[in-house]
Amino acid sequence: MTLDPAAGTDITLAQRLRRMVRVSELGLVALAALIGALAGLVVFAMNWATQALHELIFLIPHDTNLSISQLIPAPLALLGPALGGLAFGLASWLLLRRATIQPVDPIEANAVHGGRMSLSDSLVVALQTLVSSGVGASVGLEAGYTQAASGMASRIGQILHLRRADLRLLVACAAGAAIGAAFDAPLMGAFYGFELILGTYAIPAFVPMMTATFTASLTRHLLQPLSHPALPPLDIPALEQLPAVILLGLLAALLGIAVMRGVTLVEAGFRRSGIPLWLRPAMAGLVIGALALWNPAVLSAGHGAVYHYIAVDGTLPMLALLLAAKLTASAVSIGSGFRGGLFFASLLMGVFAGRVYASGLDVLLPQLGGSHAFYALIGMSSLAVAVVGGPMTMTLLALEMTGDLQLTLAVLAASGTASLVTRRLFGFSFATWRFHLRGENIRGAHDVGWLREITVESLMRREVPELDIGTPIDEARRRYPPGAASDLVVTSGGLYAGMVPPAGLYQGETDPSLGDLTLAARLRHPNEKLSPQTTIREALNLFESTEAEALAVVGPDGRVVGILSESHAIKRYSDEMRGRLSELTGERID
Repeated sequence: MTLDPAAGTDITLAQRLRRMVRVSELGLVALAALIGALAGLVVFAMNWATQALHELIFLIPHDTNLSISQLIPAPLALLGPALGGLAFGLASWLLLRRATIQPVDPIEANAVHGGRMSLSDSLVVALQTLVSSGVGASVGLEAGYTQAASGMASRIGQILHLRRADLRLLVACAAGAAIGAAFDAPLMGAFYGFELILGTYAIPAFVPMMTATFTASLTRHLLQPLSHPALPPLDIPALEQLPAVILLGLLAALLGIAVMRGVTLVEAGFRRSGIPLWLRPAMAGLVIGALALWNPAVLSAGHGAVYHYIAVDGTLPMLALLLAAKLTASAVSIGSGFRGGLFFASLLMGVFAGRVYASGLDVLLPQLGGSHAFYALIGMSSLAVAVVGGPMTMTLLALEMTGDLQLTLAVLAASGTASLVTRRLFGFSFATWRFHLRGENIRGAHDVGWLREITVESLMRREVPELDIGTPIDEARRRYPPGAASDLVVTSGGLYAGMVPPAGLYQGETDPSLGDLTLAARLRHPNEKLSPQTTIREALNLFESTEAEALAVVGPDGRVVGILSESHAIKRYSDEMRGRLSELTGERID
């Protein structure tokens, strides 16, 4: 067979690139830099396209932020989200009506699929997110940023046939880089990748992750220089006011749980209503538009509104109403089927919550002090921790926004409180809560996929020492003398009936009263068996509960297809666990 020279060159190049990444950490770092640059491009392109939609639909001035614009014509504020929702609903219905599986997001990809994602599905999700935010739905673009960037990274890694650990790391680098570029906060982006996408602070991942996030931020700066409004003086209170900070973290956790429950209730309400899927975004758009007639802060992600409401004066009733309005708009947006996440919405709601809390302190406990901007930043970070997760991620966001280390320590205290309370009372972030509703037992990006991929079928021994239940004892002893087999499977009419330990065939020799017992009287584990699709974790649990040394593997038709010993399953499990540990410690095992 003669290979095409050009094709041969491509194969050789791919092999060289793969070898470079697998053998040299510098190769992996270089690949992470490329992924970071792509993530920066994704963020720039999606921001530009979303702003263009805002200017086209709502007729706002160029480079004006939709969520703080006071120049939106009232008919457009009302009808823009509604008609945009109708167009979005119809397009999504036509595009996805034949879809059989849900798109895999970066957290699920790293937790279950070893970092494997579909690039086409990821680009569709990113486009849906862009359109949702573009027509004014109260969703953030962050889900689209991370989906598109991670999909590209996963595709590149699959082309290079990277190891599972390296592919998962690239997906985390891409997601972290996209978030770092979006917020102009590379440190925050890196910890987003560690905490939420990789699921651990792995030592070998540090340099590639930081390279990706800094490259993404640099790329975004080169294409679109950023300038943020100056924050007002924070007037950080003294250490004795720390209980007030911790209390805000606790309240933010309760509010975050209410937000996640609210989205679920809205979804359930739409399902029970019988409203067609394609019409639901339009119905939600009417609600959002009605709220936008009062205040445009409910529209889209609210990037400009975060800085605006940290600094602007406001009364307690107005801020409380803004919090309720944004919560309602976000819940109906996601619950109706608009694409996007609660990342930035939780930041803005946290700003409102912090301002409400500060106004309440002024009335009830004025001696506690602290500026409203200080509590707004505390509320922003702690509510985002409750909804999104990642206490270090949000702490570093506050640090990179303000450069104030003293504030960072207060944010860390509140964020830690919010994380602890949310875990104890609810147990999920918004992303993992959505997996739970779909029936997936995923509580984070920790790699549990390998446990699902190692099934009994891949572990079992197919040569099964088998006896029919009617076989005479003498005949069974003749066929399987001592030492001939470690485990014997008994069948009845070709179907599994139970197991007999080889020593059980010779019970009559040591105890004459048992000499006439049939195989049926000597059976063990007649109801305990494994299926070929059983995972290694489930198999080990069954071995423990039955105290069996080996179990038969039975197919759907009841026939025995193999046998698995507990010792072999434990050895394979231990080998895989050593592999996972090597990823954390930096030992690279090929």
